[in-house]
Amino acid sequence: MEIILGYLGMALCVALSGIGSSYGVTICGNAAIGAYKKNPSASGSYIGLAALPSSQGLYGFVGFFMLQSHVFEGMNMLTAAGVLGAGLALGLVAWISAIRQAKVCANGISAIGGGHNAFGTTMVLAVFPELYAILGLLVLILISGVLPTAA
Repeated sequence: MEIILGYLGMALCVALSGIGSSYGVTICGNAAIGAYKKNPSASGSYIGLAALPSSQGLYGFVGFFMLQSHVFEGMNMLTAAGVLGAGLALGLVAWISAIRQAKVCANGISAIGGGHNAFGTTMVLAVFPELYAILGLLVLILISGVLPTAA
């Protein structure tokens, strides 16, 4: 049972963060297509902002690699709970962070499409939801630092 919980924690870490990133990138992509129709000359800004929510999925992969050495045959329930909790926490935080960051970026893309110089402001504002995904990864790293590894 313990090893199943450990693998579940790693899977949720990657799956939830990846779902959030793919959802977020499509939110921004939809906004970019609409803005491109109004102002095709700013497509570089649209693409740059649309790519930002993809980073949360990368945090899920980092989390997976941080947790994998803690999942082994004969692990105890406390270790399994730690891996499950850390993976679930990062996965959920990254998922929500990607979606909320995408909404900020989509509004920035729309503003740029409307002729406003909003790229810099949007980048700064998009950092704030990203911070929470980074904090989620930091918590996972701290938890993994106290978990036992395979001998």
